[in-house]
Amino acid sequence: MRDPMVLRAQRFLNSVYGSRIGTTVEETGETDWATLYALTRALQYELGITALSDNFGPTTLSTLTAKFPELNADTVPSPDFCRIIQSGLYCKGYDGGYLDGTYGERVQAAVTQLKTDMGVEQAFPSADLTPKLFKALLTMDSYVLAAPGTRQVREVQRWLNGRYLNRQDFFVVACDGRVSRDLARALVLGTQYELGMADGTANGNFGPGTQSALKAHPVRQGDNGVYVRLFSAGMVVNRRAVALTDTFDSYLAAAVRSFQTFVALPATGEGDFATFASLLASYGDQSRQGKACDTISKVTPARAAALKAAGITYVGRYLTNPSATSLPEKAIQPGELQVFAQQGLRCFPIYQTVNNDASDFDYVAGRTAGYAAVNAALDHGFKRGTRIFFAVDFDAIDAELTASVLPHFKGIKEAMADSGHPYEIGVYGSRNVCAQVGAAGYSTASFVADMSPGFDGNAGRPLPKDWAYDQFVIRTLGSGDGQLEVDVDIASGRDTGQGSFDRPRPAVPDVALDKRQVPALRADLARYLRSIGRPDLGGVGSDARLYTNAQAVEAIQDQDGLITELSQTYTMRKALIQTAVYWAMRDYSLADQATDQQVADHHLTGSGQVRDSHTGIGQISGSDAIQAWNHCIGWGYTTEDRRDPAKDADLWSVWQQLSKDNAFSVRTAALVHLWGVRGRPGGQLPPGDRVTTPRSMRLDLAEFEITELLRRYRAWDLDVEAQTHQSLAVYQIFEKYNSIARNA
Repeated sequence: MRDPMVLRAQRFLNSVYGSRIGTTVEETGETDWATLYALTRALQYELGITALSDNFGPTTLSTLTAKFPELNADTVPSPDFCRIIQSGLYCKGYDGGYLDGTYGERVQAAVTQLKTDMGVEQAFPSADLTPKLFKALLTMDSYVLAAPGTRQVREVQRWLNGRYLNRQDFFVVACDGRVSRDLARALVLGTQYELGMADGTANGNFGPGTQSALKAHPVRQGDNGVYVRLFSAGMVVNRRAVALTDTFDSYLAAAVRSFQTFVALPATGEGDFATFASLLASYGDQSRQGKACDTISKVTPARAAALKAAGITYVGRYLTNPSATSLPEKAIQPGELQVFAQQGLRCFPIYQTVNNDASDFDYVAGRTAGYAAVNAALDHGFKRGTRIFFAVDFDAIDAELTASVLPHFKGIKEAMADSGHPYEIGVYGSRNVCAQVGAAGYSTASFVADMSPGFDGNAGRPLPKDWAYDQFVIRTLGSGDGQLEVDVDIASGRDTGQGSFDRPRPAVPDVALDKRQVPALRADLARYLRSIGRPDLGGVGSDARLYTNAQAVEAIQDQDGLITELSQTYTMRKALIQTAVYWAMRDYSLADQATDQQVADHHLTGSGQVRDSHTGIGQISGSDAIQAWNHCIGWGYTTEDRRDPAKDADLWSVWQQLSKDNAFSVRTAALVHLWGVRGRPGGQLPPGDRVTTPRSMRLDLAEFEITELLRRYRAWDLDVEAQTHQSLAVYQIFEKYNSIARNA
């Protein structure tokens, strides 16, 4: 909402300090970070700091403390200095006294009210503005209750401020009733101060020293004092229905038992160390024993014995490996699940490629992940109804969740529906990620990444209600042949993995596609293309697409015998060829047709302006085809005469074959993939992008290798990244039906 006094503050900043601090702010009348940063710079200018910064950091604080430990009517150095204070008050919603440059009664009343709202009115009873309060004034934090905050949380915030603000490393926390990373840190700091840690030692991290000292201060029914208050504050921050209190009564004990049951601790009703730790840090008591773990190492019989000896029943293993070269045992290995079955262990599958940045997530990637996970789970032999946990392995903030992660899981859910709901969907990630994905209806259980207490998505947030596994510590188990490193997890019992498995589908060569499966294949492709905005609706003008879904599938099926032969000859998955051809046909437009005519006119009459183009059902240029054939002739993949793309006769001859002979286009598509393995450069990669190039053509290419081959196939396309991204789901759909045929 536009506030005329905030607008006046912005105009004051621009007119008085714009040239001095090297920046101006937009005069919107709304409080924003840009305005607060400018006020910070203006303050630094008045303090004589030459290296101006948006950050109200240690230098600003120490300089302000040295020069003006208390700001009031007698000590404020100038009217403009006072106007900075008044502007800050207006940006916070308090009466700043019309920016008159006077620390008068209205400013004093506003500062007094600010202190009351912060909870520091007793610790700092006057109307003076102290350095830490000044720092708090120039933030976006609110000190009044705001939705969806609660009065109970606000009481905790105000108590912490009032009790600990005079300590060196404690700064004012918001008093809006909302749990935040800052509040979680402040609660740990308060605990450290009560444990006797000195300034400079207390740091807000729940480390070994804090844990050791806290073990000497359990609380139980009948106790009173500050440790009870800290414990009850932890309960409030974890959204338990209690009030901040100094007294451990029967009501608090009942609430503690409920919390302990929820987080899988012994339900004693006492505030023992394990319970206190679970309130203060996402990972809790890391000395606990967990019944579950996850690992990137193959579970051999010796390792299975070590896991069982450690009390482990449930083991998370990965369905796929992003790379064929790094972490070679990350994916489930041949025969491994039989070891699970024989040793009485249960496996819960995890699907993760990279998934460690917001750019890895969107709806299209989710569709691909869903199809790929189903294919991989079937290959390994996981039975219907198993829950697959899809990873979000980074600290996604709310904006990234809304824009990227939730659409990604919508894609996963729709891919799972298209596949006939063979598996349940779980989510791995921070507490906030798991809670929001579950609330959106995209998952049925959570695997919580609680080993990262500094994640914004973990700090101060409760365990999601649907948690199945809670990852809390890294341990090395066993010795000798049985030694392996695992992430230990607490199991809630909501998910129990699988202890018996179907026969795995081996990496055998592809065979002819069962014609009875073609209608289902066609329907799956049509649904996916519609979901990404490519329906069979033709187009207008040069954007019109000339091949429908049915026509593309029919053309590929007409060549199924040849595609099968090429697959077996070159140890290449049929889906690589099918995807390249299908996507090329669905992308072929009237503009492409016009370009092809230009090429024909160039060679036949000399009137065309284009010498070569990507043509035929594989959309391969004459030059690329010649280079691919020459490359494969050199490697002994085929025996033909070499041609020269610089010679018009050679180029025109090959171009015509590509344009008119579907079988030649399909064979050339396979050779382009072989060229991609052994030398064809990639497409136009984003700056800093790193890709995995296959070392050889194999039936078990890692997903990143498949991605790179599809990218290299379209290396000529300016839109190669988007095209490759969207075509990966097409690969998985073809692979679904090819795997049915070869495992029949």
